[in-house]
Amino acid sequence: MTGVRVTHIGGPTTLIEVGGLRLLTDPTFDPPGRRYAFGWGTSSRKTAGPALPAAELPPVDAVLLTHDHHGDNLDDAGRALLPGVEVVLTTVSGARRLGGNARGLAPWDTCKLSSPDGTTVEVTATPARHGPPLSRPVVGEVTGFALAWPGQRHGALWISGDSVLFAGVREVGRRLTVGTALLHLGGVGFPVTGPLRYTMTAAEAVDVCRLLRPRTVVPVHYEGWSHFREARAAAERTLAGAPAEVRDVFRWLPMGTATELSV
Repeated sequence: MTGVRVTHIGGPTTLIEVGGLRLLTDPTFDPPGRRYAFGWGTSSRKTAGPALPAAELPPVDAVLLTHDHHGDNLDDAGRALLPGVEVVLTTVSGARRLGGNARGLAPWDTCKLSSPDGTTVEVTATPARHGPPLSRPVVGEVTGFALAWPGQRHGALWISGDSVLFAGVREVGRRLTVGTALLHLGGVGFPVTGPLRYTMTAAEAVDVCRLLRPRTVVPVHYEGWSHFREARAAAERTLAGAPAEVRDVFRWLPMGTATELSV
């Protein structure tokens, strides 16, 4: 199977359809306006709602949750969806907090998801670090995911999760062939921590592309919240100065519209 349908719903939330399997990433469906506390004096206001309401989602088989403890990756409406899916794949600590159908994966653990039509996707947890060195005790555990299935021509579909570029991302480049990358951008920052960034900037994304050499990059997690310091326009200005072989792999998906990607 060489195709996949990806719908960017907003923020980090996407619907990934592989054959008969539907996977939802980081469900965030609350309306805009509310401010969410992230701990240690940090917070963010949601400035845009989802392009597709939760009620209009097709049946979802599994949720890929990079982390459960920040409202821009799992909000109240998103949390309400979790009991209705077969399994929620997330971090080990997140699975302990969520209980129920949540399953924790440590980096490089794998899990197979299957649908009645015979579609099988192998999910591998990949390393992620949600901030600068030594920030993990403050920001908590996060994960990325690599998706592989028979028939892929260009390599795995990799979801970076909320991560900066660090040794764990370089390890992804050494271990995996990545054909399509969903990169969480936004250059997240907070007044209380000054210039520190907690997700990738576009400049880091360029470096990631040089490392992984994906065929397609889909930016997500760059709009809809006040703590995003680098929106699409700023990211595009950076990408305009990147080499053509990097710049040309980026695809900004239309919000709420399913887009076919070749994998």
